[in-house]
Amino acid sequence: MAQNVAVIGAGISGLAALKCSLEAGLRATCFEKSDSVGGLWNFMDHAEDGRASIYRSVFTNACKEMMCYPDFPIPDEYPNFMHNSLFLDYLRLYAEHFELLRHIKFKTAVISVRKRPDFAITGQWDVTIEKAGKKESAVFDAVLICTGHHVYPNLPLVSFPGIEKFKGHYMHNRDYKEPTQYAGKRILVVGLGNSGADIAVELCRTAEKVCLSTRSGSWIMSRVWDKGYPWDMVYLTRFQSFLNDILPRAISDWLYENMMEKRFNHKNYGLAPLNRSLRKEPVFNDDLAACIMCGTVVVKPNIKEFTETSAVFDDGSVMENVDVVIFATGYSYAYPFMDDSIVKNSKNQVSLYKGVFPPTLEKTTLGVIGLVQSLGGIPPTSDIQARWAIGVLKGSCKLPPKDKMLEELNEAEGEKKSWFGHSESLSTDYVTYMDELSSFIGCKPNLSKLFLTDPKLYWEVFFGPCSPYQFRLMGPGKWHGARKAILNQWNRTIQATRTRVVSSHTQASSFIILATLLFMPLLLLAVFLAWS
Repeated sequence: MAQNVAVIGAGISGLAALKCSLEAGLRATCFEKSDSVGGLWNFMDHAEDGRASIYRSVFTNACKEMMCYPDFPIPDEYPNFMHNSLFLDYLRLYAEHFELLRHIKFKTAVISVRKRPDFAITGQWDVTIEKAGKKESAVFDAVLICTGHHVYPNLPLVSFPGIEKFKGHYMHNRDYKEPTQYAGKRILVVGLGNSGADIAVELCRTAEKVCLSTRSGSWIMSRVWDKGYPWDMVYLTRFQSFLNDILPRAISDWLYENMMEKRFNHKNYGLAPLNRSLRKEPVFNDDLAACIMCGTVVVKPNIKEFTETSAVFDDGSVMENVDVVIFATGYSYAYPFMDDSIVKNSKNQVSLYKGVFPPTLEKTTLGVIGLVQSLGGIPPTSDIQARWAIGVLKGSCKLPPKDKMLEELNEAEGEKKSWFGHSESLSTDYVTYMDELSSFIGCKPNLSKLFLTDPKLYWEVFFGPCSPYQFRLMGPGKWHGARKAILNQWNRTIQATRTRVVSSHTQASSFIILATLLFMPLLLLAVFLAWS
């Protein structure tokens, strides 16, 4: 049974893993390469090797009620979608509230994680760190890797013939920080993901021309959804997940496509994905459609080749005199401090049971937290992963035999490709995944019990947002404030936007006008009949 745990990284996932380890009574030490918590959300003016990097204007794509840790709500006064600096403040509040900082060794890089010679018996690891040029090693009973997947850029230049001849400047989007230096330039952004869309929209306000090249298209979602509420508060519900499970795939696909097409016809904007029914993560951008409509962003197909000064696309069109190419082509999964074979399969793809545990290890004493990708917020996903991982390390949660885990992994891979397409990302359905891991822990909400004992809460849990608080409502790790947080989540959402109070009589007047318009014909008919 593990007693001494090394946590690598102090970002969203690392903080969750550290807190859950300490709560379980383990001796935990977190190693963080930078001088602050936050990981990806710790903005720097320039990209550094081995560290995640974001641009200055990044906002969260999940709203604050869905982007929080399940036992630590984001402050009421914060907006629903937060700038990276504000979300970093929240992570610092979390670290301070749970007294995590004294367990974190900052400016300390992990350079090696290796099995000890007697690993098959003890499951222990030799962890070598480096700080201020000095190296030292220590033995740990378990290791939790929490470095995320936005560190090592994927720059597939071999996929772009002629790039070696291109005389302009090209780079990966991790090196992009702000639009100032690109004013008046002709820019080609390659890749229609969240970063590619954000950067294209931001640059088009000052650049001479911006083209956005996409190989396969994507659905574009707005953060603002039905009746002005955050998209995830409306869409990520148990009821919606229930419908996906019981409806025939054809009907489910039709409903999904119709939902995605509510704002605009993607085909008319050149954005429609090649496989419209796949549940690949959509792009969240509130302005891209408007920029396309105004002509400030021009959508293009995949690049056929580069010349010295231009880009030729698959449809034969050409973008001339290109100054800058920004490749928003994603990231690779890499753990340079560790043997790749531990977390990757024979196809060199990350292979983890339930997205956390390498299935072929002799001893289950290493877990990866925060690598799974879903539409839900990262903090609640990391929290549930960390709680389950700690349960496995302590022996309160059991894993299936190795052959069973491999069998389930193969089945899950086939199902994942059916829903999300051929992708190396560990994509999954948020509600299904959270329910699965919480059932392992024993903290999955008991809907039958809630229906009988607390109908008001049941209604909100089933039909309302599947918010993080649900997974601290009962069972191990129960948080006493979960019920109140669930019942008040809509009020907090509205409070963040209602900064100008509109008097109630205005709404009443609107109702009276509407009622008058509806009943006036009946009133006139009654008068006519009375006089006839």
